[in-house]
Amino acid sequence: MNRKRLEGKVAIITGAARGMGEAHARLFSQAGAKLVITDVLEKEGKKLAEELGENTMFVKHDVTNIEEWAKVVQITEKNFGAVTVLVNNAGIAGAQANVADLDYNEYKKVMAINADGTFLGMKTVIPSMLKAGKGSIVNISSVSGLQVAPGSPNAAYVGSKFAVTGLTKMTALEYATRNIRVNSVHPGGVKTSIAPAALFDNPAALEPIPMRRFGEPVEIAYLVLFLASDESSYITASEYKIDGGMTAS
Repeated sequence: MNRKRLEGKVAIITGAARGMGEAHARLFSQAGAKLVITDVLEKEGKKLAEELGENTMFVKHDVTNIEEWAKVVQITEKNFGAVTVLVNNAGIAGAQANVADLDYNEYKKVMAINADGTFLGMKTVIPSMLKAGKGSIVNISSVSGLQVAPGSPNAAYVGSKFAVTGLTKMTALEYATRNIRVNSVHPGGVKTSIAPAALFDNPAALEPIPMRRFGEPVEIAYLVLFLASDESSYITASEYKIDGGMTAS
């Protein structure tokens, strides 16, 4: 790993206490970024920040709360300077249910975390990026944010991930002349706690994946690292599938 890939970058990663967010944080730290990781899981988040060292801070953070977003940006600027990278990673799947059976409060919760959280992150971080004169935003969507397939958890999850895809494209166009890039990443099956553990032991679950395996969080993190770095300086408003070939057709 070339430690200088993110040297000079100031990054915020949400939902970073475990899973894909933790993998992003570890890789960003190794690449030299100054890093604020956020999550509602305070114990796990603090432990990870301590492990990653002095250039990493943890802030307990509900991504659906705009006041807490403002606090995160304020803390980041105070300790590390203007934000130049945002990874909107926090998300939930929700309960498996058809539309008629999906509880409305559950629907609102999934939409609030996945879609509203992404919007609020961009809304509050972009002014900091404008001060820095540059920025890269990476929004974690899903293959379910590009096409609908049987087996998706519910309509709220699919709708929220489609919303992330649209928010990404619109924001990218709005700030394309301001040196702020916005892209989305669309993982397929990845070994994280968001999916039922039994799924990973089910051979039938691998049948739709040409590579016949689930992705590892670090594999997603390498793509996110690329999009956060200056190596992707001419890339914006783009969708990156990382799914073992699942959506080839």
